Amino acid sequence: MSTPTGPVSKSWSVQIDLGEHDGMTRAVARLHTGDRASLTGTGAARLNPADRDVPEIGDELAAARALSELAHALLEAAADDISNVLDEPVDLTR
Repeated sequence: MSTPTGPVSKSWSVQIDLGEHDGMTRAVARLHTGDRASLTGTGAARLNPADRDVPEIGDELAAARALSELAHALLEAAADDISNVLDEPVDLTR
């Protein structure tokens, strides 16, 4: 039986859940890869009482912060995986 030699395609998805409570917007970003435990990142934004209330801005800030934390978690997971393969510490922060 032959093995396919064409390009392999994968699809990962990120779900962002947003919620507001007491002037605070919270976001949770979840990465679903299909073949590993999902990773998450959280972010928050608080309305400054002196600012005009524009909910979209709070959503954007909280989501951006959640995605940033998720990106760092993914880098850490990759570093851990590489470290396990090489059997030595790896730093991917450069």
